[in-house]
Amino acid sequence: MSILFETMKIGRLRLRNRFVRSATYDGCADKYGHVTEKQIHLFEELARGGVGLIVSGIASVHPSGRISAFQNIVSDDSAIPGLKKLVHAANAHGAGIALQLFHGGRESAVYQKHRKSEAVAPSVVANDPYCDLEYRTMMEDKIIEVIGAFGDAAVRAREAGFDAVQVHGAHAYLPSLFLSPFTNLRTDAWGGSPEKRLRFLHEIYKDIRTKVGDDYPVMIKIGVADGFPEGLQFSEGKTAAVRCAEWGFDAIEISQGLRGKRYSQTEFRTKIKGPDQEGYFRPWCRQIKEAVKVPVMVVGGLRSFGMMEEVIRNRDADYISLCRPLIREPDMIGRWEKGEGGTPSCVSCNLCFEALLKGISLHCAYESSISLRRSRSDSI
Repeated sequence: MSILFETMKIGRLRLRNRFVRSATYDGCADKYGHVTEKQIHLFEELARGGVGLIVSGIASVHPSGRISAFQNIVSDDSAIPGLKKLVHAANAHGAGIALQLFHGGRESAVYQKHRKSEAVAPSVVANDPYCDLEYRTMMEDKIIEVIGAFGDAAVRAREAGFDAVQVHGAHAYLPSLFLSPFTNLRTDAWGGSPEKRLRFLHEIYKDIRTKVGDDYPVMIKIGVADGFPEGLQFSEGKTAAVRCAEWGFDAIEISQGLRGKRYSQTEFRTKIKGPDQEGYFRPWCRQIKEAVKVPVMVVGGLRSFGMMEEVIRNRDADYISLCRPLIREPDMIGRWEKGEGGTPSCVSCNLCFEALLKGISLHCAYESSISLRRSRSDSI
């Protein structure tokens, strides 16, 4: 049996293999931010397909952080009944499931403007070449309020039956905005030195842990470097990841912080055509894995089964996180376990992401475009 199919544990959570479905926004929630039948079917497919742990897409912990009308919320108790159904959809087919806790920060600007509200961030950055959104600086009372919202959301996740939670601390969302010296220009207790910029994330962890207890798995997805030279550097991001492990996070998924130019300076890079382009965050994972005692998840363009085995054998990471390939082939892990695999058919075109930006729910848009071209050709 492949090392990838070993039984694993994160805290008290036992998983059937090392495969994680990395959190993926699906755009399938209803207008209230509640779970829909489409989402339940999506999670059933992933669980039946063999993945060990499913991390749900971004669930908004606070109204100010909601980024889309089709995004799940966990900011009030009304979401709990639907979330329970999502848990059952995963657990009934052998998969663990974690709820990803999210605040969009300034990235929520478009949706917040639609709601006649304003997006928030640690600081307003003048003449930012990477962001032209409208947002305002957070006052300290709002910072404390949002921190508490993360903890309250974790309580709701546990009540709904989720096996774990994952704090989203990457991809230009609020915790990564606090961590980056490019977007955190504060001179108070929440900014300045690396430790002060890390305080927001630390307070979130402490609030969650206080409210859910020591026995509940709490994970983090952390951006350990920004996508452009002026931002957070890996040397500092690595230290932040080590701190997260020391505080008590039960597992760490390594990704990128602020986004630069699309798509080369983002977490979803394109043109992955061979081993040289795969696993682009693997070097970061290797260095962090050497420095921490908690499980590390590697994400970012992994495609070859052999390379995934090599990552684990070389102790570069403990878990393999996949996103885009499982959109097109949710049964891929199960086929690999049966020896029927091969390289995923995902071409990393990001048409799925472009469709989500247009309000179209998650699907393989490349496959849909091929089917459309074929149907047009057949009708000629």
